[in-house]
Amino acid sequence: MTYSDFFHLEYIIVVMSAIILYLIYYVYTKDAQYNQNIRSIASVVEELNREIFYLKKSTKEMHIKLKIDSRGMSDEEIYQEIERSVYDLVHPLSQALKQVQESVDMIDSQIDSRLANLENGVKQISIPSSIHGNDDEKVISLYKQGIDLETISKELHISKAEVEFVLKINKIK
Repeated sequence: MTYSDFFHLEYIIVVMSAIILYLIYYVYTKDAQYNQNIRSIASVVEELNREIFYLKKSTKEMHIKLKIDSRGMSDEEIYQEIERSVYDLVHPLSQALKQVQESVDMIDSQIDSRLANLENGVKQISIPSSIHGNDDEKVISLYKQGIDLETISKELHISKAEVEFVLKINKIK
């Protein structure tokens, strides 16, 4: 193995390391954004819970008021008044829930697409089983014939360390 080949191998390892570090950084930053989005959704849900509480309280008060005022109203009028009041109170709540659902769906689709992109990127990075895959069989064959590592290295024009690496990967030495 020449110095140029060794340098080329080191360059590939450095580039792969940089890619992996970038992917880790990318995942970390996106995770921070998702956490921020989740906190904002949590505050909206908390606000909705407060509105539900006030809605229940208002409904109870209105029910008491209607009982007092019901003496002058028919059952149908009372029903319509309650229905109208409940609609007025529930409609903003319903709209807010729809917005929360849309936000959650959007975040979910973003997460799915980004995870798919990340998985595809990681799948494209492959680590070779040895430095020179086509030399593995030659190294193994020569070693089994009893030829020493240094001779194998010279004959195949690879370093002694590479010969040892191939033998170790194939669990021969």
